[in-house]
Amino acid sequence: MTTSVPSGAALPRSGWRGVSFDHGPAAFAGAALVLGALAIWQAVDLRQAVLFVIGGGLGITLYHASFGFTGGWRRLVVEGRGRPMRVQMLMIGLTALVFMPLLSGGEAFGQPLVGALAPVGVSVLVGAALFGLGMQLGGGCGSGTLFTVGGGSSRMLVTLLFFIVGAVLGSWHLPWWLAQPSLPAMALGDLIGVPGALALTLAGLAAVAAVTVWIERRRHGSLETPAAAERHGLARLLHGPWPLLAGALLLAVLNIATLLIAGHPWSVTFAFGLWGAKTIQAVGVPVETWAFWQWPGPAAALGDSVLADVTSVMNFGILLGAALAAALAGRFAPKVDLPWKSLAAAVIGGLLMGYGARLSFGCNIGALFSGIASGSVHGWLWFAAAFAGSLLGIRLRPLFGLDGK
Repeated sequence: MTTSVPSGAALPRSGWRGVSFDHGPAAFAGAALVLGALAIWQAVDLRQAVLFVIGGGLGITLYHASFGFTGGWRRLVVEGRGRPMRVQMLMIGLTALVFMPLLSGGEAFGQPLVGALAPVGVSVLVGAALFGLGMQLGGGCGSGTLFTVGGGSSRMLVTLLFFIVGAVLGSWHLPWWLAQPSLPAMALGDLIGVPGALALTLAGLAAVAAVTVWIERRRHGSLETPAAAERHGLARLLHGPWPLLAGALLLAVLNIATLLIAGHPWSVTFAFGLWGAKTIQAVGVPVETWAFWQWPGPAAALGDSVLADVTSVMNFGILLGAALAAALAGRFAPKVDLPWKSLAAAVIGGLLMGYGARLSFGCNIGALFSGIASGSVHGWLWFAAAFAGSLLGIRLRPLFGLDGK
């Protein structure tokens, strides 16, 4: 599950109880989080500012726990180690235990609630497979791309830029894909009731976890145990690394908080398409005439400030939160020396992820994590197709000079 964290030339550092940190980037990221929240509160409202802060918490958690889906899937395939995937399944299951009862009520504390639901069809099948392929070449999933960019990875910045390009292309083509064979959005809670939906979802997640146990025992004879921590207490809290399980629990809590405050679960990739659409619109491309950007939700987002878009402000928070975590860990060190093969993989991977995410209504967060936790059938189809695409991506990595791990 680990996404590589950049390293490079040392930056000026300060110490705290024997642990160094990059004080300049830490001060900048911390101030940006505080001032950003105040600015968003003034420009939009308190709700949006809180969501920005939640994004910051997500970024810190993702970085300190090195929590990404890409490396976890690759570890199972290449090394036969399944602990990261088991933690992912636990995270989704714990979130589902809260999501499904809340969503069945339709509101909480006066806030209307909707789940991460989408049609089940060719668009999801193809898009998720493309996304799975792309994330192994690009080096990160939707959330993984954000937190590694925030941590200073120049390669992942390339992936993010082309993720945005792919998302715009996907929004252009999506109406055609939706015309292909498809079933409507289906929520298990509506089909079989909340108790049945929870039982079926937890059973499915447990089955995936059991398969990883079988693979790991067959390959190694025993299950992997976490490495002993080098730091403890407040030092570990501030500087990391955090236990993978703690990261999963925090991400579950923050996704639940997002649902309660935003009215919908955590998502990532809609913002990428929005940023790209606004950029090319500014230089004269009439994206407002495209069918996707005439739909009520996208049209409203295109016509408003990015600060009014929930996904955008949370993504900004993730970037700054990850930057703060990287600085506190003493690992904020951007590198610009990229081998051309690795650069090509980042470009191709980003394009495939952006295009695939738009076709499949989300990434590992919006479709897999939030989708399955919401009881959406499309989340399970996304999982299967993305994992199949990931298998191909893992096989292609050596062609781009990328290691198999």
